[in-house]
Amino acid sequence: MKIARKELGLLVILLVISALLLVFGSLAEEVLEGDTAELDHRIILLFRNPQNPGQPLGPPWLLEAMRDITSLGSTVVLALIFILVVVYLLIARKWATAVLVSIAVIGGQTISTVIKLAVERPRPELPEWAPRVVTASFPSGHAMLSAVTYLTIGALLARVELRPALRVYLVSAAVLLTILVGVSRVYLGVHWPTDVLAGWSVGSAWALICWMAALWLQRRAQVEGPG
Repeated sequence: MKIARKELGLLVILLVISALLLVFGSLAEEVLEGDTAELDHRIILLFRNPQNPGQPLGPPWLLEAMRDITSLGSTVVLALIFILVVVYLLIARKWATAVLVSIAVIGGQTISTVIKLAVERPRPELPEWAPRVVTASFPSGHAMLSAVTYLTIGALLARVELRPALRVYLVSAAVLLTILVGVSRVYLGVHWPTDVLAGWSVGSAWALICWMAALWLQRRAQVEGPG
């Protein structure tokens, strides 16, 4: 029965990964053909003042809050978090886990860069108050790397926690951070909504693939287990 449950769980994860990659592939095709332009514009306008589309919707403090939230997905912040986690794992003598986390984060950055260069989608017309950006728009690197980094770290912390309620909390916190960063990119006008959705899709798929690899290696005693 235990083996059957493990096989069922593996099948569910594989189906989720397949669905996420299918969503990303469909979005990439639609974006390359220009079929998402009208929908992207409509969604972005939902975050704009109807009387002045150049201004974001809401009070001034909301704009500042979104700027702070979006920094949680920046390269500098994610790199700092990544380094701190890897150093912790090395101090704890979890060498293989440190390597897997490194592969997950660095691999995610590489995938994001390759896709951006391949698609080369222009950014929205950036308002003056938006953060300055120089890379292509598709997919959102903030959304993708937030999914990779926070979901990987959330799953890692959940593995060493025995209480189910805390496991759910850790994973939920990782998901919430990923969602907030993605929404902030659209609110600030630096990404199209489909950029963010694509980043979430491929980033989550990559995080799940790395997590499956960690479980597979752990069962073969090649990766340190919980505790």
